[in-house]
Amino acid sequence: MTANSDLAARRAAAIPRGIGHATSLYAGRAENAELWDADGNRFIDFAGGIAVLNTGHRHPKVQAAALAQMNAFTHTAFQVVPYEAYIALAERLNALAPIDGPAKSVLFTTGAEAVENAVKIARAHTRRDGVIAFTGGFHGRTALTSALTGKVVPYKKDLGPQQPGIYHLPFPVEASGGSGGGIDTADTLKMLDYLFKADIAPDAVAAIIIEPVQGEGGFLITPPELMRALRKICDDHGILLIADEVQTGFGRTGKLFAMENYDVKPDLMTMAKSLAGGYPLSGVVGRAEVMDAPVTGGLGGTYGGNPVACAAALAVLDVIEEENLLDAANRQGAKIKARLEALAQRNDIVPMSAIRGLGAMIAFDITTECGSFAPDAAATKNTCTKAQEHGLILLSCGVYGNTIRLLAPLTISDALLDEGLQKLETALTL
Repeated sequence: MTANSDLAARRAAAIPRGIGHATSLYAGRAENAELWDADGNRFIDFAGGIAVLNTGHRHPKVQAAALAQMNAFTHTAFQVVPYEAYIALAERLNALAPIDGPAKSVLFTTGAEAVENAVKIARAHTRRDGVIAFTGGFHGRTALTSALTGKVVPYKKDLGPQQPGIYHLPFPVEASGGSGGGIDTADTLKMLDYLFKADIAPDAVAAIIIEPVQGEGGFLITPPELMRALRKICDDHGILLIADEVQTGFGRTGKLFAMENYDVKPDLMTMAKSLAGGYPLSGVVGRAEVMDAPVTGGLGGTYGGNPVACAAALAVLDVIEEENLLDAANRQGAKIKARLEALAQRNDIVPMSAIRGLGAMIAFDITTECGSFAPDAAATKNTCTKAQEHGLILLSCGVYGNTIRLLAPLTISDALLDEGLQKLETALTL
């Protein structure tokens, strides 16, 4: 029995089936954009722990910062004995986030926790309950965030009634967009008008939450005209606009934050994933007067803003700047798109369509035949399996399970990126 198969048997006996796995691998070690499994097999990582490793596995500067903090102390609980790393990170995020006016930050552990607290802050500030989200959006797996998430299977199926006060609008998707198609911004705004007439008055809505680029929903980019319209609607009705940047943040789209690709700003932003280079850390950044709405004790958490994770995050911000990772993201994305567009013209490749993305947040759809937009989830799953067999870790996503998303570390070398793209081509070849 191999180490992978032994661990799989132990996992099946010890851990519930509700946790799924994108691969059949068990990690042994990793370095930058490479991973070796428990059997010693080498893989190029185009998943990055689901967009957590923009600075790669075990970046030396991030590791050194975490180790230095571990040698000082690992935990006090910020609500009991506060510490400088939390304050320093909040100061930097406040200065970097695209928020109008003075900003404040609060730190947590997971992306879902950040989203939950953004909603709490919005409700405290507005004294309203309603929250509007979008189909295809993903905001987490907790009771509140799974209600916000715009997909039933697997995030809501058999898990009981959803949290009240949550409403969904159709996300704009062209026919080639990977999630059914046929919805444009005008349709979305018309449905919002219907929602205000039929289900909830605008003066009862605390917030509208949206991903600048949908992650699990298929790397679908929010149209600029929709973002502008939402900003105006929020301003007209005293609603807060929350940008969920958990997957898009920290260089993935070629900007530090994806909202910098737009000409409007949110009131609140959630962030996590690549914030701390693999250490669990999340946060909410927002307008200072909004962030101050909850009473003392209304925000917090035992592990929120862990000092080791904060130290790592400060190093991540240094690495992004010092290694010009925003430029690297744009170069990487351009190379990937060019390779995918060339592959899509070939007749010996699984049918592909809708190559899209900002920066290095790139995706494409696999369809039943060339020229069709009909999703082929089975072929998509088979492509990911073939990629693993050839030494590439690859992720799928999308409402119909037919989207391949590429999330290589922004620190990947040109040679490794080329090797990974060759493995992707092999996996796509019929």
